[in-house]
Amino acid sequence: MIRSLLIANRGEIARRIIRTARGLGIRTIAVHSDVDAAMPFVREADTAVCIGPAPARESYLVQEKILAAARETGAEAIHPGYGFLSENAEFAEAVQAAGLVWVGAPPASIRAMGLKDAAKKLMVAAGVPVTPGYMGEDQSPERLQAEADAIGYPVLIKAVAGGGGKGMRKVDEPGVFADALASCRREASSSFGDDHVLIEKYILNPRHIEVQVFGDTHGQVVHLFERDCSLQRRHQKVIEEAPAPGMDDVTRAELCAAAVKAARAVDYVGAGTIEFIADGSGPLTPDRIWFMEMNTRLQVEHPVTEMITGQDLVEWQLRVASGEPLPKRQEELLISGWAMEARLYAENPATGFLPSTGPLAWLRFPGGIRVDAGVEEGGEVTPHYDPMIAKLIVHAESRRGAAARLAQACSEMQVWPVRTNAAFLARAAADEDFAAERIDTGFIERRADRLVPGADPLEPILQAAARALLPRNPADPWGTLTGFRANAAPDRRIAVEVANVLYLVDLKATGPAATTVEVAGEPVLFLSGEAWPFRQPVADHAGAGAGASDGAILAPMPGRVIAVEISAGEAVAKGQRLLVLEAMKMEQALLAPFDGIVEMLDAATGAQVSEGTLLARIAKGEG
Repeated sequence: MIRSLLIANRGEIARRIIRTARGLGIRTIAVHSDVDAAMPFVREADTAVCIGPAPARESYLVQEKILAAARETGAEAIHPGYGFLSENAEFAEAVQAAGLVWVGAPPASIRAMGLKDAAKKLMVAAGVPVTPGYMGEDQSPERLQAEADAIGYPVLIKAVAGGGGKGMRKVDEPGVFADALASCRREASSSFGDDHVLIEKYILNPRHIEVQVFGDTHGQVVHLFERDCSLQRRHQKVIEEAPAPGMDDVTRAELCAAAVKAARAVDYVGAGTIEFIADGSGPLTPDRIWFMEMNTRLQVEHPVTEMITGQDLVEWQLRVASGEPLPKRQEELLISGWAMEARLYAENPATGFLPSTGPLAWLRFPGGIRVDAGVEEGGEVTPHYDPMIAKLIVHAESRRGAAARLAQACSEMQVWPVRTNAAFLARAAADEDFAAERIDTGFIERRADRLVPGADPLEPILQAAARALLPRNPADPWGTLTGFRANAAPDRRIAVEVANVLYLVDLKATGPAATTVEVAGEPVLFLSGEAWPFRQPVADHAGAGAGASDGAILAPMPGRVIAVEISAGEAVAKGQRLLVLEAMKMEQALLAPFDGIVEMLDAATGAQVSEGTLLARIAKGEG
């Protein structure tokens, strides 16, 4: 067994590898950029070496620095994780040339599967079904257009060296092919330094199904069944599961046998994934599933395979790299239950999923599930690397049970002030079409309106925020009198400021169960995976009302409106009298905080109002 291991990666996967290596008694070495010095994976490793500045091209992607760290620390092996240099054949060869053990695929296998067109030709020769398309050397626009016309639209243009959804365009008709090709080539050249493309028949209602394979140095290759990764956004996986919904035993046997055949065709050793595209417009059958590509490394979604098989795939990697045979024979591997994984990202769905960076002042993960996280509370999400915070992984006896657990887990996520996609994930996992197995790679795009939370708080959020402002002492008899008015029906409206916007909430008898905490002196409400700062509006008892900076005119005290001297849309001047309240035979005039326009008016002569009630809002402008 390997005795010391350098992990040429960071974050969640580095912690994952360290966890297994420690259990096997292997000394671990972390390499890190200067900005990652305080990250958990650095602290958890036995030894750590700084290899440069934050940009990956100056640290995690510099082969010479990683090899120097290995020499300096006496590492016996290098594990590349996934991403960065994990599928770099030159790096794998350099590791081996340095006399170190490479915990990854053989360089020749990486090269064989590195270019999509060459890999497909290899698969055709091996008898593995591939998607109909063109993979020829003639890359002239005229030839590519002619091939697309012959295949029949829609077609997919794909960069041969692509990945992660880059250099990929769907084309629905001949007239737009030339522009799509030019755009695809520009992106491919920029991302991969290679503008060569292939043309594939675009499969309507496509499903992304992949098979986990494993080979050893003794000539054995097995599969650990399939995963379904069809829930994607912009070609990026969002929720993965194992096994694949609707996969019968016959289709599974043929699919997995094809995956093993593909791995044998390149003399594969270690962990790999054979990715297939399936026609999801009908039942899954062997003649409607085609080879797409191979990932010659461990996948981000490997935990769902671990959960249904009970195997530790990182341990398998380390044992195989040490020269041991595979821990299990094919007949010893079985599927148990159902597993799902959601990728929790630091991004804001309400702003088009833009990345969200900053300190993790509050971070609470759900209990009772597996969480593979790269960060912890008190840390920071920086703009330098992938914004994934953690993977939430669940297991249950049935698919519906797993989906319910995943939706609940995502709903229980608490992160602030960094924004996350937790509410989006919860909605996707709870979606009735997802539960009914009506899935394909366009699932999220077609349901964006109901899956993506809006920029404004929904009624349950407002109700929870308003309820949080009620007196909390059950022994206080006055706490039950919220909204009390002499000789009038109770007024249950409460003014609450959520995310710096004032709302007048008509409090219901019961409300949603939410968690409220104070983070850095700021009250924050967590509900259904969303996080919202809120507070009690502060009334200005000096006569100008509250909210002078944002134009909100609040009642400074409980009372009766005895005069309304403005109307909606009217121009007002700073200091102008707007309304008059009466309480205990005293009058209180509310004045305009600045020149502007009456944007909103919710007050009528004779109405009884509570303290903090939003009566009007003035928008800045000329009065």
